[in-house]
Amino acid sequence: MCGIVGAVSARNIVPVLVQGLQRLEYRGYDSCGVAVYADGLKRARSVARVAELMEQVAAEHIEGGTGIAHTRWATHGAPAVHNAHPHFSHGPGESAASGPGRVALVHNGIIENHDELRAALKAKGYRFTSQTDTEVIAHLVDSLYEGDLFDAVKAAVTQLHGAYAIAVFCKDEPHRVVGARAGSPLVLGVGKDENFLASDAMALAGVTDQIVYLEEGDLVDLQLGRYWVVDRNHKAANRPVKTVQAHSGAAELGPYRHYMQKEIFEQPRAIGDTLQGVEHVTPELFGDGAYRVFKDVDSVLILACGTSYYSGCTAKYWLESIARIPTQVEIASEYRYRESVPNPRTLVVTISQSGETADTLAALKHARSLGMENTLTVCNVSTSAMVRECKLAYITRAGVEIGVASTKAFTTQLAGLFLLTLALAQVRGKLTDAEEAEHLKAMRHLPTALQAVLALEPQVISWAEDFAAK
Repeated sequence: MCGIVGAVSARNIVPVLVQGLQRLEYRGYDSCGVAVYADGLKRARSVARVAELMEQVAAEHIEGGTGIAHTRWATHGAPAVHNAHPHFSHGPGESAASGPGRVALVHNGIIENHDELRAALKAKGYRFTSQTDTEVIAHLVDSLYEGDLFDAVKAAVTQLHGAYAIAVFCKDEPHRVVGARAGSPLVLGVGKDENFLASDAMALAGVTDQIVYLEEGDLVDLQLGRYWVVDRNHKAANRPVKTVQAHSGAAELGPYRHYMQKEIFEQPRAIGDTLQGVEHVTPELFGDGAYRVFKDVDSVLILACGTSYYSGCTAKYWLESIARIPTQVEIASEYRYRESVPNPRTLVVTISQSGETADTLAALKHARSLGMENTLTVCNVSTSAMVRECKLAYITRAGVEIGVASTKAFTTQLAGLFLLTLALAQVRGKLTDAEEAEHLKAMRHLPTALQAVLALEPQVISWAEDFAAK
């Protein structure tokens, strides 16, 4: 996933922006960039690492109190400097060489109607210097700008089809950043006389622990010492400010060689935390009203992507063999594009580490639009959109997962799904007290069993070296 950081402050904000990108480096990227207001728009972009971007920023003396920064995984356009964010709009008829630009914008997500918008903007005289859908949004905002950036962004997002989280500022309003999100996460960080935006609260670790999780369709207006949020209906929204413990320690490797190794060894603790407080199998583990929902359903539909999809494939065997309930597992990104036959008595289960997976959220909304309102999520983030959108939830406690290859998030999902299996089996009369006790005993033994396996690492390394030498 790409990374966004933005800020409005009276101090030089460039170090905060670049350090925020460094905290998001674990997600991977192929280019990065930063833009600030300094008597006009200035930016630096690179296809190297964030460390090299920092050197470039220092060499070019780029400083400013308002700015945005981004790490990019290429979707539209090759990994190249001209495709890297932030993107500028110079107004119609103006080329990139004619000035520093008026609007600067960064974007996570995919705009599905970018070709139509590009054609319309070209007809108005806008010139494109990249192949990205992001530059389309920058020009669109510029084309709608009439002195108020918030109004321009508000009008622009009504024309976007797809998923996005954006942060944008304008040289004509140098102490203002506007953000918007739909299908891609964005958080607001509240500081003292300064405010921040980020795609992940981890980017703001050490800067502020006061976080507002923006909801689907929200727009946010950041200025010096104040901010306000409006919802998808353009009505003022009072989103709660949460105190979030900085996760920067999660990025410390400690004695491990890499994050994947670290997180493999964190699995015993993560599963123990996920099972904490589970003394008996009960539907209420999944929220108020779970018994009624579980009693009513006659099938299960699991929607997920990537590693979470494989969790669902495993759970299908448990649900059908133990709970004796028909179960279907769908790749979320495909489910919403085919004509399925809905069953209102289906329990729709979404699985997501972040709770912000755009395709899974879209599939969930599609299922609900078909009349399937019994929804449950197995998710690692209690404040996520997935948890807000579902009736019921089981929160895993894997902690921050930095390694790209999933480890502890996967195994804690399995723990949550096995508990779901037992709860459904209990409600359906397929689980005796003795079987429940046996299953729970085995689950409580999991952390110890995992530690025993992980203790074999030196022997496994020795065996691997022997095999590699043959």
